[in-house]
Amino acid sequence: MNYKEEQRIIMTLDAGGTNFVFSAIAGGKEIVEPFVLPYVPTHIDHCLKNIVTGFHHILKLLPETPVAISFAFPGPADYEAGIIGDLPNFPAFRGGVALGPYLQDQFGLPVFINNDGNLFAYGEAMTGILPEINNRLKEAGSTKRYQNIIGITLGTGFGAGGVTKGQLLLGDNAAGGDLWCLRNKNHPQFIVEESVSIRAIKRMYAERSGCKEDLTPKDIYEIAEGNLQGEQEAARASFAELGEVAAEALSCALTLVDGLVVIGGGLAGASKYILPAMIKELNGTIRMMDGSIFNRLQMKVFNLEDETEFASFAGYQPKQIKVPDTTRFISYDLYKRTGIAVTHQGTSRSISLGAYTYALNQLDNQ
Repeated sequence: MNYKEEQRIIMTLDAGGTNFVFSAIAGGKEIVEPFVLPYVPTHIDHCLKNIVTGFHHILKLLPETPVAISFAFPGPADYEAGIIGDLPNFPAFRGGVALGPYLQDQFGLPVFINNDGNLFAYGEAMTGILPEINNRLKEAGSTKRYQNIIGITLGTGFGAGGVTKGQLLLGDNAAGGDLWCLRNKNHPQFIVEESVSIRAIKRMYAERSGCKEDLTPKDIYEIAEGNLQGEQEAARASFAELGEVAAEALSCALTLVDGLVVIGGGLAGASKYILPAMIKELNGTIRMMDGSIFNRLQMKVFNLEDETEFASFAGYQPKQIKVPDTTRFISYDLYKRTGIAVTHQGTSRSISLGAYTYALNQLDNQ
């Protein structure tokens, strides 16, 4: 799909902040001015009324009828059925709300709902890092191409999603890619998100530095950079620990999905301190009881933000293996490798384009 040439219109909703933000996309671009209405998380009727009002407002601005509604909404949820479950910050949704079917009845359009992590991964697979890296490999003369990707978002929580050969990894229970609840490497009694989130960075820095101030992750990053007074090594070590613990969860996902990794979210801005620890952990070793040592992953992980590492990543040429009793040769790429990059088009845009391209692909495959 060349999404930039698509003329079909998809109405979208950003429900990730303190407000509902409504918009519409065609050709990969917003074609209307976004419209904002409040959440009203405690009153279901008022909340649903605002969602309908917001989409009606956008509908009036469009040059033609949209073909679908597609957006990210927090879980837990049964996304395929369009049912939003018990949201901690949405008391009005307790017990479950059939939001997708409700909007379909209101507007007579197909409605597609997913979570942020899934749509971030899908946006990066269709329009972001995946095609970008494959283009760079082609330009470098490499025959290697990637079809799978894991997207993780580091922010309020630890979001994730996976895409394999153009298909979103949803799972039978709409729980595909839920890495946040895996075991924490450094604190096995807790979930991994307790060390991979904004609250984690604040806690880890406070523990290391003894600082009692309520610092933001941006403050801690500036301390790490030496631009703000504080314990610089404690700040850097805090981001490194986040990368190390995230890597343990990511290693499980990479073993199953076997693709590239892209990082987004508010904490991705500190990737210069997160990525080295993450990649070191992923490229670590593990033992058998007889003393044998194996690589933690079957593939070597490269930092794709580093030009020298990318050159090594792209530079390997496959071996030519002769087919017995013929003159034919087959390429044998025996060097297993993958890489981690930071989103280049931005987390929000990847989520929006993920919602857009996901809806179009679903419509085309119905």
